[in-house]
Amino acid sequence: MSLSQAPTPRPQTIVVKIGTSSLTVANNQLALSVLARLVETLSQLQRQGNRVILVSSGAVGVGCARLGLRERPKTIEQKQAIAAVGQGRLMRVYDDLFTVLDQPIAQVLLTRSDLMQRSRYVNSYHTFQQLFNLNVIPIVNENDTVAVDELKFGDNDTLSALVASLVGADWLFLLTDVDRLYSADPRANPNAEPITWVQHLADLDIDVGDRGSAWGTGGMITKLEAARIATGAGIRMAITNGQSPNNILRILAGEPLGTQFAPQPNPSNARKRWIANGLRPSGRLYLDAGAVQAITKDGKSLLSAGIIKVEGDFQSQDAVVLCDRSGQEVARGLVNYNHHELQQIRGRRSGQISMILGYDGADTVVHRDNLVLNPDAIGPDMKPLADIG
Repeated sequence: MSLSQAPTPRPQTIVVKIGTSSLTVANNQLALSVLARLVETLSQLQRQGNRVILVSSGAVGVGCARLGLRERPKTIEQKQAIAAVGQGRLMRVYDDLFTVLDQPIAQVLLTRSDLMQRSRYVNSYHTFQQLFNLNVIPIVNENDTVAVDELKFGDNDTLSALVASLVGADWLFLLTDVDRLYSADPRANPNAEPITWVQHLADLDIDVGDRGSAWGTGGMITKLEAARIATGAGIRMAITNGQSPNNILRILAGEPLGTQFAPQPNPSNARKRWIANGLRPSGRLYLDAGAVQAITKDGKSLLSAGIIKVEGDFQSQDAVVLCDRSGQEVARGLVNYNHHELQQIRGRRSGQISMILGYDGADTVVHRDNLVLNPDAIGPDMKPLADIG
C-alpha cells in the first residue's frame, strides 16, 4: 500500500491539562512561547480531525500578576476576586493566539455541582458534543469566582480527569513541570527513579510528596488521583513536560515519552462513571465478608443483611462508599435508604424491612445497576460483573 493509500488514523477525543507552573514564568507573567507552542499543537490535532479539550490553570496566577500581588491569596474570597481578574485576561491571550490559526475556541467554566447533579452532568456532556460539532476547542477551568470549598474540584488535575470521563475521551495529557513520574520527588531526592509505564495503579509504591509549585495546587498525589479516574473510565493517560507541548504529538505517534498509564480493560458505562467520580459520597457502609464477596465477585446488589456499620448523614439516593471490615473501599453506589433507616435495618434480612420500618421499602440497599466497583478490590484480571450491561 502506498503512502497515499494509507488509512487515516481514527479521530480521537483528547483532553489536555496544563498547570500554572507551565503557563507562567517569573512573577506570574504568562510564558507566551509555551502558550504559542501549546496552541499550535492543539490546533494541529484539531485539523487532523480530533476532538480537543484544553483544561487550563492560571487564572489566579495571572490575576495576581495583573494586580501586582507577590503571594498567592489565602482566603477563598480573595481567590474568587483575583480569579475573576485573571480569567478574562487568560482567555484573551488564548483567543488572540488561536485566532492567528483560525481556530475558534469557547470558554467553559465548571463547578463540582455541575457534575454532581445528573441533569446538569448530562447537559454538560451535550454542550461539549455541540462544541465538537462546531469544530470549537473548549477551554475549561473551574469557576473559581463562584465555587465554594464544598463544591470545588480542588485542582485542575481532578477536573481534567472528570471532564475526560464525562466526554468519553481516548487520551488525557497532564502537562506539568516535570518530564515524568518518579519514584520520589526529584526536586528533593536525587536518587529518584523515572517511571515510564504504569499498567496497574495498585502496583505503584512510590513517595509522591504532597506539594505542587508555589503558585499551583496540584502535586503528584493529585495526578495519581486523576489517573485513577481516567484509567477507570478506559482512558489512556500521560504525564509529560509542559514546556514541550509537541510531546503530545510524539506520544500519540507511539514514542515512549513521559509516564503513560494503561486504561482499565473493562471501563464502567457513563452513568456508573458519574456515580464513581461525579458525586461526593455522603457516608460509608461497612460490609461483612459475605457481602463483599457478593458485590465484588458475584455481581450482586447490596442487601441490608451484609451491613455491619453505618457512618455519615445521608439521604436516599445519595452516594456512599462501601467498605470491608477494615475500612478498605470496595465500591461506591447510590443508596436506597437514609442513614436513620439503615441504622435500623443493618444486619437484617430483606423480608424484615417492612416490619422494622413500618412500610414497604426496596429489597436492596444499593442495586447493582447503581453500584460501581473499585478496580483494586476485584483485581486487574477479573471482569467486574456489576458493570456488565
